Amino acid sequence: MPTLTEPVLAGAVGALVLIVLVLLVLWRRAAGRARALARRIGRAEGRTAHLEVSTADQGGRLRIIRELHDVAVHRVSAMIAQADGARYAGATDPTAAVRAAQTIADTGRTTLADLRRVMTLVRESEAEASPQPTLRSTRDLLRLMRDAGLQVVVEETGDPWALEAGAELAVYRILQEAMSNSLKHGGDGTTVRVLFTWTGTGLALRVEDDGFRTAVLRRGLDPDETAAELAYGVEEDLRSLVQHVSGPGLQEMRARVELFGGSLVAAETPGVGFALSVSLPAVRFHNGVHGVDLGAR
Repeated sequence: MPTLTEPVLAGAVGALVLIVLVLLVLWRRAAGRARALARRIGRAEGRTAHLEVSTADQGGRLRIIRELHDVAVHRVSAMIAQADGARYAGATDPTAAVRAAQTIADTGRTTLADLRRVMTLVRESEAEASPQPTLRSTRDLLRLMRDAGLQVVVEETGDPWALEAGAELAVYRILQEAMSNSLKHGGDGTTVRVLFTWTGTGLALRVEDDGFRTAVLRRGLDPDETAAELAYGVEEDLRSLVQHVSGPGLQEMRARVELFGGSLVAAETPGVGFALSVSLPAVRFHNGVHGVDLGAR
């Protein structure tokens, strides 16, 4: 029975090793292409979802102006009716006329605030067109974002109360922009935590995500590379406390918040994602001049 000589055996082993190496190289290339394709698909899906949100939000400034205009017209009509009532009541009951005058003054201040917001929006000269959302519309927004791939968790503390139409719209738009950014930068699977905190006179809104971490994990790196990407130290922590994050979206959100006497803080969370904190301490009674409850005695 013939036997393989050592050179033949060595050649066979070498050929087998070569075949294994070639197959390994081909497999690594195929895996790399698959990961690259998955990343492109993820980015495309994120862009598609972002475009859906942008389409639903198109022409925003013009629509907001129209909405505030409608509210102002309604209030001016109410002021005229109140003034007519005060004129007739004043002849027999001066106290009723004084009460009506106070109501007219309060309505006038609120209307003035809305008109100031209209002028601010006109100067920014952007446009948008679709039905006016409210905080009740948040359910639809959350469903859209969840369908797009976000994992949204909502928490609420305190006793909610009705916001003025302009303030309600501002809060909705800020929430919409924040979650759109989470989807854009974090992509599918990003967890977003939304916290509403109600006080007697104000509202605080916080939106935080793990978009950076999710994006890194999606890249399919090995454990050491993943750990290196997500690592951070004291320097990154300090920078996150003092950095000023800016951009067109954030500038618009800050403008909305400032219209109601509030403030906005945006910061990166090292190794995790992004956080947005909005404070509207006196939005319940804010009329564009101050946030004092003039009805309190």
